[in-house]
Amino acid sequence: MQTDWAALFFTAGGRLGRTPFLIGAALLIALAAVYEAVAGVTLHWLTGWFVYPSLIYGGACVLSKRLHDRGKSGWWAAPILFALVAVWQPPMNPADVLLSLLLVWAVVELGVMGSEQGTNRYGANPLRAALA
Repeated sequence: MQTDWAALFFTAGGRLGRTPFLIGAALLIALAAVYEAVAGVTLHWLTGWFVYPSLIYGGACVLSKRLHDRGKSGWWAAPILFALVAVWQPPMNPADVLLSLLLVWAVVELGVMGSEQGTNRYGANPLRAALA
């Protein structure tokens, strides 16, 4: 099974299996972590206006496709990304605990659970298409 990396990070339509999702999500989180570790205050201020929207857009595309694969609307990517941004730093208040629980749900739903069997309203099962 070949992954189209441009489509993975730049389009939100279709379905995405668990393995490509986990690889794409890990790449985006690793890029964000490296950027946070390497960029100084000035560079962070100058380039963050471009880096963070790019990472969020890529994350929305990857999440939307995986949500589609689970039979859910891609709009669920918005609260997941909001929760991730909110708890990126150590949680500080009770709302962060609730957002962390949302992230736990997302990890289980998207990273552990398998694809919805057969074709759904978002397209054919990507695992079945790879086997055919």
